[in-house]
Amino acid sequence: MRPRVLVVGAGVGGLVSALELAAQGLDVTVLEQAAGPGGKMRLVPAAGQAMDAGPTVFTMRWVFEELFAAVGENLAEQLPLRPLQVLARHAWGADGHFDLHADLDRTVAAITAFSSAAEGERYRRYCGRAEAIYRALEGPFLRAGRPTPPQLVMRAGWRGLPGLMRISPFATLWGELAKDFRDPRLAQLFARYATYCGSSPYLAPATLMLVSHVEREGVWSVEGGMHRIAQCLAALAQRRGAQIHYGAPVRELRVQGGRVQGVVLAQGEHIAADAVVFNGDAAALAAGHLGEAARAAVKARPRSARSLSALTWNATAATQGFPLLRHNVFFSADYRAEFDELLRQRRVPQDPTVYVCAQDRLDDGSARSGPERLLVLVNAPADGDERRLDPEELLSCQERTLRVLERCGLRMELTPQNSVATQPADFERLFPATGGALYGLASHGWRASFSRPPARSRVAGLYLAGGSTHPGPGVPMAALSGRLAAASLLADVARRRASTPAWPTAATPGGTSMR
Repeated sequence: MRPRVLVVGAGVGGLVSALELAAQGLDVTVLEQAAGPGGKMRLVPAAGQAMDAGPTVFTMRWVFEELFAAVGENLAEQLPLRPLQVLARHAWGADGHFDLHADLDRTVAAITAFSSAAEGERYRRYCGRAEAIYRALEGPFLRAGRPTPPQLVMRAGWRGLPGLMRISPFATLWGELAKDFRDPRLAQLFARYATYCGSSPYLAPATLMLVSHVEREGVWSVEGGMHRIAQCLAALAQRRGAQIHYGAPVRELRVQGGRVQGVVLAQGEHIAADAVVFNGDAAALAAGHLGEAARAAVKARPRSARSLSALTWNATAATQGFPLLRHNVFFSADYRAEFDELLRQRRVPQDPTVYVCAQDRLDDGSARSGPERLLVLVNAPADGDERRLDPEELLSCQERTLRVLERCGLRMELTPQNSVATQPADFERLFPATGGALYGLASHGWRASFSRPPARSRVAGLYLAGGSTHPGPGVPMAALSGRLAAASLLADVARRRASTPAWPTAATPGGTSMR
């Protein structure tokens, strides 16, 4: 009899696990509380236009190429992708902007014109350092189950030891960037990569330099938007035999004798299973949102360990004054003060750094007329389970955000008619027990990378996938977590089959097949 697996959550990690497990012949059912797939990779309508409201950057294409090849598919045929030559446009004020290019030599030339020739050469050296960090960690850390520090050294082997010695885990990202660049604007630009995992560059390890190498290796736009990735994964999983049920919230994970036995849906239905992949934030397990017995699956973490949240506006609006590309960053005047407000004062900054994704543009600088689809984002503390911004506070945050954009020359109008705001309390509602934290644990200090839960939880038969688990947040990392969960489950199935000729299918009184 085929082992039966339930996947709780149709985010990227869960869908990847479902696809791989179904492709290997397991009986897979995905249970998703929302009306469609995606998780954080969701769509929001604003003024009648649906647009991405979650991740907007597609990197590490190789993760999906390997995944699709493993299930007999071709990525290019399933997901049309277009490489961006300009990774992002950056501005500090009204005196022009700076473009970061995928091509190293073009960026060196741009930095030389923007700052100095010396800074251009410093950037070239910085890229070499960032690449070395990435190469040292790709195999023994990103692709593998979560290691301890000694295990990481053992996996790297003697050939990899020199690379590990250069990853700078004990230095902060900001501290190292301040040494690498004399122009504080460039230090600020590359320090922003800490926010890709919801962290402060003043507390995150310099190891996060690897993110800039990841982007330089390629950023792509996905035809149809980022949500198309989730739709594609769901369709492929169903094609391989997986069942996906939307509008099916899970109330409890049933655990007996220290082993997961299935789930209970919100309506009370029991569904038996031999294994469960949980594709939600691990904090929900620790908080008891999936039942008391499931608390033991992961170690509880203090609220202070949470990553950042965000305050976003999805808008369909006309823009003027600034030549937007697809990805645009408008920096605050005082970066340290911004993170002090976020982490110590726990409030949306008075002068925030603002990210704008112009979803109808690419990187050719072509002007647009009339309304366009925009995602406007500022970082916010993950306190959505403690307070909700009232309409007056929300309007004040919006006005401060627009002032930053206007200071850099960009003008747009956000109204209740043309925009939809999402605040930390909304993210908490969507992803309970997080406070709205969008990236799991913050990457603060060298131990943080070893603190995310691994694919195998502490409850037998329960596996974890998603951005709150190893190897971390972001679309490709979530996909890797899904692959690690599937590989761990398949390995355990093989071991149990070797020791038990007949795989015992779990039986739960009152179970239902959901067919």
